[in-house]
Amino acid sequence: MNELRQALYLIADEMRGAATLSRTFASNVYETERAHHLMDLAAQVAALAEGEPVAEVRAIFEAEPWHRASPALGVDAAVFDPTGRVLLIQRRDNGHWALPGGIAEIGQTAAEATLRELWEEAGLRGRVVRLLGLFDSRVWRSWSKVHMWNLIFLVECDDPTPVPGIETLDARFFPPEALPEAMHSNHAPRIAAALRALREGTTYSDPAASDDGRAMPIHQRPAGETA
Repeated sequence: MNELRQALYLIADEMRGAATLSRTFASNVYETERAHHLMDLAAQVAALAEGEPVAEVRAIFEAEPWHRASPALGVDAAVFDPTGRVLLIQRRDNGHWALPGGIAEIGQTAAEATLRELWEEAGLRGRVVRLLGLFDSRVWRSWSKVHMWNLIFLVECDDPTPVPGIETLDARFFPPEALPEAMHSNHAPRIAAALRALREGTTYSDPAASDDGRAMPIHQRPAGETA
């Protein structure tokens, strides 16, 4: 995926989310019509990136699972063996190495979703010990068609003997300083950040500040403030 396609996907996803919210809370037929138009524009942008007919993309956006107004939530498990090596799985779809993980599902906590993914992809049971970091896909340059937040949880396993699942080609431990080639999008730098958080006893989050002059929603601005 190149830079232009990535940018188009994220623009389309933000527009699709805004259209979903607008349609959900529309108070009259005109607002509903504008929401539908915004969804059409989002589909056009995504179709440009995908190289697919607009009607097909629009049908995907209109499907119930896509009625999402917030970033998608990804969860990853950081499992270490007694020597400090980190567990990686080799994805079946592209052969890339990655932390065990995936998309959280409705009806589970983020920690429960992490343990499910660890079991499905590496055959390991364990306990979530702590959150190591929260990473924004845009900041960490994850190649994704949607805006995602990725959580990395530290998981302890009594028997850290991985067994590849149906979605994986392999599962094994690697020294953090000698990760394999063909790492999945942004996993290597996120592993490094998670390890720093583990050593320092902190939890990583992407830095942000609201007192630096950036624009905020207009309804909460003090009287007379215009920007």
